[in-house]
Amino acid sequence: MRRKRTAIISLDSTSSLPIVVKNPQNPRVLVEEVSGLIRVYKDGHVERPQIVPRVMCTLPPELGVTCMDQVIDKFTNVWARFYVPKHNEKLPLLVYFHGGGFCVGSAAWSCYHEFLALFASEVGYMIMSLDYRLAPENPLPAAYEDGQKALMWVKQQALSGSNKWLNQCDFSNIYLVGDSAGGNIAHIVSLRLCTNWAHLKPLIFKGNILIQPFFGGESRTGSETLMVQPPGSALNLVASDTYWRLSLPKGANRDHPWCNPMANRSIKLERMTYLPTMVCVSELDILKDRSMEFCRVLGNSGIEVDHVVYKGVGHAFQILDKSPLSQMQIQEMISHIKAFINKKNHR
Repeated sequence: MRRKRTAIISLDSTSSLPIVVKNPQNPRVLVEEVSGLIRVYKDGHVERPQIVPRVMCTLPPELGVTCMDQVIDKFTNVWARFYVPKHNEKLPLLVYFHGGGFCVGSAAWSCYHEFLALFASEVGYMIMSLDYRLAPENPLPAAYEDGQKALMWVKQQALSGSNKWLNQCDFSNIYLVGDSAGGNIAHIVSLRLCTNWAHLKPLIFKGNILIQPFFGGESRTGSETLMVQPPGSALNLVASDTYWRLSLPKGANRDHPWCNPMANRSIKLERMTYLPTMVCVSELDILKDRSMEFCRVLGNSGIEVDHVVYKGVGHAFQILDKSPLSQMQIQEMISHIKAFINKKNHR
């Protein structure tokens, strides 16, 4: 009778990470982990426990928002989820990039699905939530390239006029939006495109909206070293460093310009081409100081920048925190974003 094989877990004498041995001839060594979210093994195997459920593109009718999924690139399996509120006029388009340290997350995660459906319902704009490729299997710049490809896909839909969903969109009124790693993606995609927006016509981009953008650096900021995070916080310093090790190109450190736009004058912005930007900052986020410094760099470069600090809440509160305070701050954030967009539209 065959014996059932069981996994043996031991500790490496040089590391606090466990070695998972499925059989003595084929050890699998865990080299990186963000607890509950991702495990990366020395042989390249990656596990992402389904801590957040994935949901289908269905919504309650009373929300007044139609939802559908659309393949963007069949060769890379990149797709997007669209949220289209009922409206008689053409709708501004928000191209949204989810967070997750470039390594986890999905447009199908229930927390994003619920937040963006509410967002679309309350602001009355169309939202395109992109499911881009993840690191470490697809390290940066894969996510940036997917963002650019998605915009080129939108351009082709605008030119062909054959997509009944996108035909409801006002292609002269588009914003790049993202939270955490998604805020970083929105910034880098904007930075890559800002020298030649004309090649995306008839698309016209009006601004960036960066929610707790995920930046880093070799030198620690005050909020990174002094901000005490509660247990189960969406982002702590150890997790942040792990995400950057997994997502940056091999050999790069946290002063790479994709991670630290303030290092060695990595950020080169032109007032006439870089988009007006809104930055949403959480008071209890370890990234608070980096967000504020980023706003100062934009302002000193002559870029139009608005920022709002949301009191008493931490990183990713808008998708993960169900407290009454968080729910109130979500409504405030949505109102501020709507005001920022309306201000751009009335110029």
